[in-house]
Amino acid sequence: MRLKIKQTNRLQLLASSLFTIVFLGLAYPTFAGDTVGLPAPTSDAESAFPAQKHFSPYAGRNFPTQVYWGDTHLHTGMSMDAGAFGARLLPEDAYRFARGEELTSSTGLRVKLDRPLDFLVVADHSDNMGFFPRLYEGDPESLADPTGKRWYEMIQAGGQEGVKAATEIIVAFSQGTFPEKLKSLPGSAAYQSAWEETIEAAEKYNEPGRFTAFIGYEWTSNTGGNNLHRVVIYRDGAEKAGRMEPYTTLKPLGSDNPRDLWKWLQSYQEKTGGRVLAIAHNGNLSNGIMFPIIESFTGKEIDLEYAQARSKWEPLYEVTQIKGDGETHPFLSPNDEFADYETWDQGNLDLSVVKENDMLRYEYARSALQIGLEMEKRLGINPYKFGMIGSTDSHTALATAGEDNFFGKHSGAEPGPKRWEHPMAQVGDKKYEGWSMVSSGYAAVWAKENTRAAIFDAMKRKETYATTGPRMIVRFFGGWDFTENDAYNRLPAQVGYTKGVPMGGDLSPNSGQKKPTFLVAARKDPQSGNLDRIQIVKGWLGADGKPREKVYNVAWSDDRKMDAEGKLPPVGNTVDVANAIWTNTIGAPELITVWEDPDFEPSLQAFYYARVIEIPTPRWTAYEAKRYGITMPAEVPM
Repeated sequence: MRLKIKQTNRLQLLASSLFTIVFLGLAYPTFAGDTVGLPAPTSDAESAFPAQKHFSPYAGRNFPTQVYWGDTHLHTGMSMDAGAFGARLLPEDAYRFARGEELTSSTGLRVKLDRPLDFLVVADHSDNMGFFPRLYEGDPESLADPTGKRWYEMIQAGGQEGVKAATEIIVAFSQGTFPEKLKSLPGSAAYQSAWEETIEAAEKYNEPGRFTAFIGYEWTSNTGGNNLHRVVIYRDGAEKAGRMEPYTTLKPLGSDNPRDLWKWLQSYQEKTGGRVLAIAHNGNLSNGIMFPIIESFTGKEIDLEYAQARSKWEPLYEVTQIKGDGETHPFLSPNDEFADYETWDQGNLDLSVVKENDMLRYEYARSALQIGLEMEKRLGINPYKFGMIGSTDSHTALATAGEDNFFGKHSGAEPGPKRWEHPMAQVGDKKYEGWSMVSSGYAAVWAKENTRAAIFDAMKRKETYATTGPRMIVRFFGGWDFTENDAYNRLPAQVGYTKGVPMGGDLSPNSGQKKPTFLVAARKDPQSGNLDRIQIVKGWLGADGKPREKVYNVAWSDDRKMDAEGKLPPVGNTVDVANAIWTNTIGAPELITVWEDPDFEPSLQAFYYARVIEIPTPRWTAYEAKRYGITMPAEVPM
């Protein structure tokens, strides 16, 4: 079984869920980056949204009242690795599935979401886009290359041979040994056709007000197997997105350096008048280079130019997905009892270099937020002041993050009686175990309407949170004047926007001696477990300049008593592993509280985020064992 956690924002505010994380920032006069759509809480506008004079509290509301659920990171058979793994579904299929249609998976299984999503980004790899369809169809030029012919034969054999082919393709790309004759480069007919198909699918299924189909791609910097991947998301439609083909890492047309990606994003906006952003993911597979102090490409400390560009282009971080949770690590947070949640820490992406403890600080979100405070002290700007989201990174074209409906990382790992024991991927004698895949995650966005513009703008202002799957509703606000009575208001957003700033925001300095107060509320997913607790995680730099952190339990279910160290007894466990069921006889359907930081020091900058945790529920491996009559080894979490 696994614990499910959500998180919220920082003094900077952050957000996410199974874990959900939400972020809020402190002691800054405005939001970081661009101010879009809604007014920022500046000294000229203390509240993000002014009070309205209406008898009906629901009339005239000019703040987001709806949370929209989506996946910002999904691959289809158009991606070179997904296709080799067996994915035959394409972008159109991905959008149809996310909208709630029932499909047949690439392995012939009928599949449908329990509830439709509100938005989706098909983010196929920009490198070699169009390569796999060409290889799969037996393109003569591809088969003329010995490696291409061998990969073709392995893929046609299917099953684990196809998985091996996909792994070889990934390793060849990572290590710079991908055959020149097989590359699908921008400017080629195959590449142009693939990008046009991607755009056309998004345009076809985008339906403002009902479902948002974003245009996007993944820029896949993976030099030496060290993951620096980013998903690029367009606010725009075909007319602008079609003017420039995606940026790749293949030189000389592209680059594996994030600085060059950011320059490309700037160039796109200048040439088209459009809007784009980038979202990094899987710092846990970067081997210490995702959130650097010393830049891996130069060997020098990051400078002001780097900090400004990253702050501008990367407002969010994908903190949870199939390849592990990225909030924190037990080595970094030894006093956090939930730090070892779905941890992936063997090495870099292709397992060519084993993980060392001194890499970890530069890989995880919590420590990155601390490093950001250090950078701001030196440079005057924080490159790592991000909000959080979750997404799947599924390579099946199926955005499944439910424990009871998990279709795996790739089509070679779709449901079956033996998928838990087959490696998700193997390189030599090193492998990712099939059972280690994580059924995670989704992005939650507070927006005024379900459109490309509204959701994109909410991402820019970081009014988002991450969930490992359950669709909990979370609100998180910071201010100086929240009182206990505010927690009894059935419209917490009305109070929150009037008296404070929402998740993703910065709380302006207070001239008096007040301590910051936080209004946080969470409601369970009606189709998942009750809530165990809400925690607020605080990070700051001490007077000595060293990073500090503390996890506070601020609201919890049942009649539990917190001890002198601030720890709570476990909520309990109703999971019947053998039958993959549980009961909601423990926990609470909703939690809400106002919390004041008892340890606040006005001279020290800090960030805060909320983490909302569910009661234990069955993991996907428990459902697998029940459905196929499997007895899992003791090492497999259930």
